[in-house]
Amino acid sequence: MEVWLDAPGNTEHEGINASFSEHEGHDIWSNEGVLYRNGVMIGGHVHIDSEASQMKARSLAGSVEWILLTFEDWSMIPIENILAATESTPTKVAAQITQPIEAQGAGFALDIGVDALLCTEECLESALIVKSLRQEDSTAPVPTSPSHSDSVKLTSMTITDVQEGHSGDRVCIDLLSMLDEGEGVLIGSTARSFILIHGETIQSKYVPTRPFRINAGSVDAYAYLADGSTKYLCELKSGDDVCIIGSNGISRIATIGRMKIETRPFILLRFEDENTNEGHAFIQQAETVRLVLENGEACSVTNLSVGDRILGCTSTSTRHVGQSISAPSEER
Repeated sequence: MEVWLDAPGNTEHEGINASFSEHEGHDIWSNEGVLYRNGVMIGGHVHIDSEASQMKARSLAGSVEWILLTFEDWSMIPIENILAATESTPTKVAAQITQPIEAQGAGFALDIGVDALLCTEECLESALIVKSLRQEDSTAPVPTSPSHSDSVKLTSMTITDVQEGHSGDRVCIDLLSMLDEGEGVLIGSTARSFILIHGETIQSKYVPTRPFRINAGSVDAYAYLADGSTKYLCELKSGDDVCIIGSNGISRIATIGRMKIETRPFILLRFEDENTNEGHAFIQQAETVRLVLENGEACSVTNLSVGDRILGCTSTSTRHVGQSISAPSEER
């Protein structure tokens, strides 16, 4: 991690990597939203004062070497959101701190931390302490997050418990395209374990098919999107793209036309993969809601029992506003 001192002309402090100014002629400077280092453009400077400016900073991820964040009102949330957006890219993040207490927060945000702290002399000591701590941590191995293709690779999950799950708000995802048998959406109540919820394509003697619909589960569950990110089911809306995946492992993109939320009784399923990574999901207690068995056949959730093997996927990463990050977390 670097420390940039916002005190042009005074770089005699040990541990400082660069001086910063908004005027040309210093180690690092910015002009009209462009960031320069030693006369070479290295990225963008975004002053965070609104959701629009945060989105502008996120849009730079992967296209520039550095993003410098300064603030109207200093906040951790934009720093975390930009770090989540840039983690799988080569883009580095520098963040301004205005009080000594902010150095720790920015330096270890999401257990990842920014790549540079921009500080005044008032905050310099705190920034250098965080830099030293980060250098100590850099000797430890850093877990890597899976690629998009890895994270949607289907695997077998064993059901370890089936319980009555009380009543709650259930979400149906209605798509603009038809589903084939074997296709569904990956859903899970934790960021590391998903199961494949089958579409309503199978005939029942009591209700007609809804081959555009996936009865997905409770509002708090994650849904896997087309771009590899996730959203809570309650956040999904018409126009969002979700990842449709078949029991054969072939995936495609489908657009949501409508979301339908109603209060329904749930079954709580607990499951684990071959490495005993655990997950769970609340699924509506209805015969028309089906999961996909290991052999590719669809099975009603009301017919599942402990020991049955269903298709899903696991990940070693956690999530922050839907983005895969390598920071440690615990979900139960």
